[in-house]
Amino acid sequence: MSDSASRQDNARTRLARAAERLAAAAGSRLPPLILFTDDDRLPDPLAAAKALPCGSLVIVRARDAARRRDLALALRGVARGRGLLLSIAGDGALARRVGADGVHLPETEIGTAAGLRRRLFVTASAHSLATLRRAAFVDAVILSAVFPTASHPGRAALGVCRANLMARLAQRPVYALGGITAENAGRLHGFCGIAAIGALKG
Repeated sequence: MSDSASRQDNARTRLARAAERLAAAAGSRLPPLILFTDDDRLPDPLAAAKALPCGSLVIVRARDAARRRDLALALRGVARGRGLLLSIAGDGALARRVGADGVHLPETEIGTAAGLRRRLFVTASAHSLATLRRAAFVDAVILSAVFPTASHPGRAALGVCRANLMARLAQRPVYALGGITAENAGRLHGFCGIAAIGALKG
C-alpha cells in the first residue's frame, strides 16, 4: 500500500471511530456512518463502499435515472456482501424495486416521509432548524453543511457550534454532513453519526 493510500485508510478509520463515538453518546442504534455517492466527487463508489465498516449505510445519489438504477444494483451486491445498508436518494420506487433498505428525501419532500416509512428506512436532508422541526415522520435527518464543503463551494456553512445546537434541539436523530474530516469530527456533539462523500473515498 502506498503512503497516500495508507494515510487515506487511516483517515477513514478515524472518521468511522468518531461516528461510532457519536452514536454511542446518543444511544443510537442507527448506522453510525453514511456514505453518499456523488456523480462528480466520488468517481469509484464501489471501492468506497467496500472500504466501509460493517453496519454503515450507503445512499445512492445520481442525476441520471439509468445511472442511478445501475449504481443501485451494483451497490446492492456490495452491501449484501459486506453487511451494509442501502438507501436510494429521491426515488422510492427504485428503492422498492431493487430491495433497498431505505430512501433519502430532499428537504422539499420531507412531507412525504410518513407514507414511505411504513416500508423503508427514511432519511431526509435539512439545512435549517425549521426543517428539523418538520421532520417528525423520518427515521433520521442529515444536516448540512456543517463545515465549508467542496460540494457547494461558496455556500455559507452552518458552523459547528450552531450545528451542534441544532442537533441537540431536534426531535429526530441527526447526522452531520459537509466538510467533515477525521481532523474536525471530534468537534461534533449531539449527532447520532456522520455522513460524508470525499472523506470516504475508496
